[in-house]
Amino acid sequence: MPNKFDFGTWTENLPHVIGSVNTLAALSLVAGYFFIRMKRIEVHRVFMGTAFGLGIVFLVCYVLYHLTNPPSKIGADGAVKVIYLLILASHVLLSIIVLPLVLRAMFFAVTGQITRHRKIARFAFPIWLYVTVSGVTVYLFVHQFFPQP
Repeated sequence: MPNKFDFGTWTENLPHVIGSVNTLAALSLVAGYFFIRMKRIEVHRVFMGTAFGLGIVFLVCYVLYHLTNPPSKIGADGAVKVIYLLILASHVLLSIIVLPLVLRAMFFAVTGQITRHRKIARFAFPIWLYVTVSGVTVYLFVHQFFPQP
């Protein structure tokens, strides 16, 4: 395994930032959905743009953390670990799938292709929400509920 970069010990706290960013992203997604259902398009745009921006912050923090720290591991065994691994596996798989969907949905929204935006957003939204919520769940399992001793 290649050596990790050394940017100082502050990067050890990035999982807490990542968990907070994912929580805010999930709340922004729910608010965006709520406002589009109420036909408040401008407010919807603000919340979905916020969720997208938080996604960028998440990706930067995630990459930085993994470039500078060893992998995080859960400090639990048995059924808890199995549940964690199932959540983690679905989170990773769906995060790979959702990224191009979100990028396309955002592109269609920004370029005014609203019919195409709606079509892809109906599919992308629940996956994006699941990925953000499962990301928070993974954080809670590894760094709050069952940290490695």
